[in-house]
Amino acid sequence: MNYRHAFHAGNFADVVKHALIARIVEHLKKKDKAFRCIDTHAGIGLYDLSSGPAQKTGEWRDGIGRVMAAALAPPVAALLEPLNQAVRQVNPDGGLTRYPGSPFLVRSLLRGRDRLTAIELHPEDARALKRQFDGDFQVRVIELDGWLALGAHVPPKEKRGLVIVDPPFEEPNEFERLVEGLKKAHGRWPGGAYALWYPVKDRKALARFRRALIETGIARILDCVLTIRPPSAEARFDGTGLIVVNPPFTLEAEAKTLLAALAPVLAESGQGGWSVEWLAGEA
Repeated sequence: MNYRHAFHAGNFADVVKHALIARIVEHLKKKDKAFRCIDTHAGIGLYDLSSGPAQKTGEWRDGIGRVMAAALAPPVAALLEPLNQAVRQVNPDGGLTRYPGSPFLVRSLLRGRDRLTAIELHPEDARALKRQFDGDFQVRVIELDGWLALGAHVPPKEKRGLVIVDPPFEEPNEFERLVEGLKKAHGRWPGGAYALWYPVKDRKALARFRRALIETGIARILDCVLTIRPPSAEARFDGTGLIVVNPPFTLEAEAKTLLAALAPVLAESGQGGWSVEWLAGEA
């Protein structure tokens, strides 16, 4: 599976992933001390939905397009507000022509004392990302293999924060790299929060991935999943998952509220599903 951000910007997977990441960042802001977010596969940061790859696929229409148009219950709308606010911020004239990737989303939520390290390997994407944040002293953009960053940039000097690992799944061993990357980073920074994105496509590979995570012995691993259709005989991009290590104590309940509300909005023919499960509890 090749999941280049530009082609899928604003789709159902982005909505779920970014809604949950925003909740984690909002929780980090509840303490006065500064924190740092490290985005290991940052992409270009901001995506044009009106032309180019996003327009070619049109996936955003069944993702953020549906969510922004949905009549959601007030508690759900409140949980989604950080994401919706970031979307409105990059669409100041109204409408929906641009979508904020995780660097823009996180940056929109930071306080003056918090920092973002955005890492991107693809040279063109890294240059685009640097242009987006030119002159922003709270953001550091680095052209680097994101997998290396899990060793080189962890732990941050702030000692509090979130590592977002959102690989494109261009290589067949991405699940294994997620597990190994988490083990490396967690060994250096056991108190950090980690959000690892993955596609729901190959169910056997997913089962192996979850077993491997459990076998790491790392505590407090929460698995949040939303599917837009039932599984079929052929491998399809049926859903999205986010592994959260050291989640805020509020995230389990918030994720259940969000996913229960978003599943029918994002599903094909109303056949969506969701789950929020602990793969590992307290140490």
